[in-house]
Amino acid sequence: MMQTTSESASTLPRGTLILVGTPIGNLGDLSRRVIEVLAQVDLIAAEDTRRTRQLLSYLGLHQPLTSYHEHNQAGKGQELIEKLRSGQSIALVSDAGMPCISDPGARLVAECVAADLPVLVIPGPSAAVTALAGSGLETERYAFEGFLPADRKARKARLLELQKELRTMVLYEAPHRLKKTLQELIALGFGDRLVALGRELTKKHEEFLRGTVQGLADYYDTNEPRGEFVIVLEGLTALGRRLPEHPTVTGRCGSDNTPSDGAAPAVDLLKQLLGQGLSVREAAREAATQTGGKRNELYALAIQIQEHERGESQ
Repeated sequence: MMQTTSESASTLPRGTLILVGTPIGNLGDLSRRVIEVLAQVDLIAAEDTRRTRQLLSYLGLHQPLTSYHEHNQAGKGQELIEKLRSGQSIALVSDAGMPCISDPGARLVAECVAADLPVLVIPGPSAAVTALAGSGLETERYAFEGFLPADRKARKARLLELQKELRTMVLYEAPHRLKKTLQELIALGFGDRLVALGRELTKKHEEFLRGTVQGLADYYDTNEPRGEFVIVLEGLTALGRRLPEHPTVTGRCGSDNTPSDGAAPAVDLLKQLLGQGLSVREAAREAATQTGGKRNELYALAIQIQEHERGESQ
């Protein structure tokens, strides 16, 4: 009979780094395997030892703890590597969810790989996947962005990259920055994009707020954001499929996501403007002025034209 790694305490590997996913809010999401592993390891490396100690107390466990976080990972990593080499098993946990996913851990995993030390992953809840599944937006292809950069210049550069993203996007955001982020998205032409905000996921006050970026920004003009948020944002491919009928924007994407030629004056105008060397943003703005069309729709169409023409030139 085949035995899984969670069936017996004696199967826990020695000298192994074990990434352990922990609940993002609801302790009922703890798996039996997670509890068994935490009870057996020699050491638990935690992003915040105080929070992890609370989790262990809830489970009635008293494993040794050490800190491993963004500010000490450079030096602490080598210390943990030496413990692994000596045969200790070490569990790595973040404050909530999966280590390495917008949380410390990726560097330590890379160091283990370089040192030819085994790494085991015990999967657990993920805020990104939870929000994506409940968003109502396209899930076949998505891009996980995590938290936007705090630096103003880097933040704007990242948002400009996202303007061209074809896939559904998943971002994390803190409540005190949510309004600012929504306004930044609107300023860059995302106002008509569909968006789902997952708030306090798996917790008592969990909720999804769905609408357009502009609509949810208006909502938070009179409602203060509370709790942690996951933003699930419509990509250009989905936006192109649902462009509303407009007298000057009647072109549609074909089955290969290329714009329909000849069906819309806007397509010809955008091709002309892009051919003159204007950026996608500039071309969309000028086309909106000349046709009266919506800039967001024209921007999406310009991106599709540009991508199609690049594909043909390759």
